[in-house]
This record gives sequence, structure tokens and C-alpha cells, in this order.
Amino acid sequence: MKIAIIGSGIAGLSAGYRLCKENEVLIFEKDAEIGGMAASCCQESAENPYFIEKYYHHIFRSDSELLALIEELGLERKMLWLEGKNAYFVDGKAYPMNTPLEILRFKPLSLSDLVRLGLMVLRIRGIKDTAPYDKIKAKDWILDTAGSNVYENFFAPLLKSKFGDNAENVSAAWLIGRVKIRSDRGRGGEKLGYMKGGFNALVEALAEEVRENGGIIQKNTPVSEIVIQDNAVQGVVANGTFVACDAVISTVEPGVLDALTKGKPEALHETLRGIRYQGTACALLGLDRGLMQDGTYWLNIKADVPFGAVIEHTNFLPFEDYGEHLVYLASYFQNEKDPLWVQKEEEVLDSYLSGLEKIFPAFSRKEVRWKKLFRRLDTAPVYEQGYLEKVLPAAPGPRGLYLAGMFSPENYPERSINGSVKAGFECARLLMKSFL
Repeated sequence: MKIAIIGSGIAGLSAGYRLCKENEVLIFEKDAEIGGMAASCCQESAENPYFIEKYYHHIFRSDSELLALIEELGLERKMLWLEGKNAYFVDGKAYPMNTPLEILRFKPLSLSDLVRLGLMVLRIRGIKDTAPYDKIKAKDWILDTAGSNVYENFFAPLLKSKFGDNAENVSAAWLIGRVKIRSDRGRGGEKLGYMKGGFNALVEALAEEVRENGGIIQKNTPVSEIVIQDNAVQGVVANGTFVACDAVISTVEPGVLDALTKGKPEALHETLRGIRYQGTACALLGLDRGLMQDGTYWLNIKADVPFGAVIEHTNFLPFEDYGEHLVYLASYFQNEKDPLWVQKEEEVLDSYLSGLEKIFPAFSRKEVRWKKLFRRLDTAPVYEQGYLEKVLPAAPGPRGLYLAGMFSPENYPERSINGSVKAGFECARLLMKSFL
């Protein structure tokens, strides 16, 4: 059976990996490199060149499918479990947020507020099914559960930095999923996983398996149409050439998929139009000196700066692995008119560096060895109230069409690389089952 996969992100590569041994697999990637949101760049100017992700990533202990895949590919020897220290920058001060004692010292919340926050986290840990919370707004649920001070002084800035103008529409199901995945920590704080050499090792291992089993990965090859006739897939148009196939797995964003399918069928068209996505503008800096000397890996921010988080990669991974300090500055935007999307790269980077100077008075631009900006207009869905009704199934209707991506059930209520692996595997399973 001939199968076309649109997109070489983790979902597309995982599906191709599962299918390539018994089928003819063609993966089409519009970009010059594979990996999608998990793609890496090679920093060749370093004394010892290395790969680093364009967008920060790590692994949770609950990522069972991803960890099983890493073991299956023989990469388990590369796995590291390291402490990832967190802090919250509020009112000009960074508060460590790793242990119960540190959290008790978070001055923006009173002792009674902290008790309410703790009880809320305990309640969340006991929730098994998040579906009933999908139709409840996170804001309303926080206010009812922990009160206005906890919402205004703790959650509201985080939601604002993550979802912008859509912050008040986000579902409680997303919030619960997010807290559950981030609250699994011991007395010393949170342990996170990472692979020696980065996620490039996973991306390349999956691609190698596909190629060794006869699959083809075509880079710089955009797909302009998924041809559907009589409610069945006929093939795709890639780089202007029609390629006939028995099935198509699409991992592209809903808006792009809607354009590729030319509004067919109408029911799918209406669903795709109802899913809102947001973009990401992520800067990656190489520095002479570490930014957060206390060892903080992840700093959430409540301040008038153009980014919502500072992630110091080399406060998580050893500096010796890179020979320079690596820092991500991350922000989300909600539409294509946002300055983070329309401004020139240098303008965005300049605004980010100005923000760093504001938060870290000791920081100097002279310490910046190099800087890069990575932007995507459609990074992930806005998980707004009632999103569960919009979640796209793996098999949406037309025979031979399958979907896997950030919009998949496996990535709700919280998106992750693990969810993308699961979505890719589920598409492969359903495809093989339907064509038996």
C-alpha cells in the first residue's frame, strides 16, 4: 500500500516508522529540515559543533509512549534525568518555586492564599477525567476553587503570557492537564528528561528507520492539495506534481488542511474553520556568561516585557556539553497582525534583549555571542472552553484520510511530544485496520 504523509514532525515520523516495514511510505516536508516543532539547528561556530532544538523541549516521566519509543530505537542510553529548577519573576524579584518551603515564601500570595493553592493542586492530582472540565473556563474554576488573589497574582499572568487575549477563554481541562503534568515532583523539585545530544537524535533515528525500510523523505517539497473524489483519497499534489496513493496522513494545522482539502467534505471544513491556533516567537541566544546564576532553568515572568518565559538550557544540561550558555526567550501571539509576527527578525530580537536588560540589570548585550529567532504562525491550538467538541478524530470521514497533530485527542488537554507520538501511532493503527 502506498501512503503519503504530510509533515515530518514527530507525529508524521512516528506514523511513518510504524508503517514503513509493510508499506510504501512517502513523507513530504515543506521545510529544508525535518522534525517540525522538534527540529534542531547545528551550531557550527562553537568549538565543538552541537545540535540544539529551535524550540525548547524536555521529557516527563509520564511520557510512557515516548520513552518506550526511545528504548525501541536503542536510544535509552542517551536518556538523562536532571533537575529543572523553576522560578516566578514578580514585582522585580525572582521567587524559586521548587519545594514546598520555597513556595511558602512567594510573597505575592498570603499564607491563606498559598493554602488554597496547595489544596487546589491536591484536588487536581485526584482528577482522573478532565472531560467534565472542558466546558468550564479556567478563570472561573480557579476563582471558585482558590479565590481571586490566587487567580490575579499567580495564574492570570501565566495564562496571559501563554494565550494572550484568549487567556480568559481557556478551558479548565487544559489547566488541570497542565498542572498535573508539572506537579509530579519530589522534595528536591522536578526531575525532567532529556537526551544527550538533544531531540535531533530521536528525529534522525526515526528518519533512518523509515529510509532503511524503503521509505522516502522529501524535504523542500510542499503539498498544495489532497485530492479527494467520491469521498475517498486519490493522492496528493506535491511541488506541482500529482502523486497517487492509497492513503494520506496529514499532520498540518487545521487551517492548512482546510486549504489542502479544498473544503471537502463540508462537515470537515466547518470543523477545521472552528479551531483557533496561536503562533510562537522563540529566540535562542548563545551567551558568554550564564543569565540566572542561582541555577534556575525555567523562569515564568510577570513584567512588561515582550516574552513570557526565560528558559536557560545550560542551567538544565551541563555547560560543558555546549561550551557556551544557551537561553531561550519565548512568547506566544494570537494572530498574523501581531508585532511578533510582522516585525523584522532584528526588531523582535532587539525588543527581547531590551526586555532582558530590564529584568536582569547585570546583563550586557556584549555577552551575546549569537542570536536566532524562530517563528511559526500556527504552533498549537488555543484550548478554549468547549474545545473537546472540536478535537479532530484520526479518521475524519473520507476513506484513506487520517489526521495526526497538535489538534489530535492525544494532545488534549495538554500537548506534548508524547502526545504526538501517540497520535502518529494511532493513525498508523487505524489505517492498517481499515485496509485489512
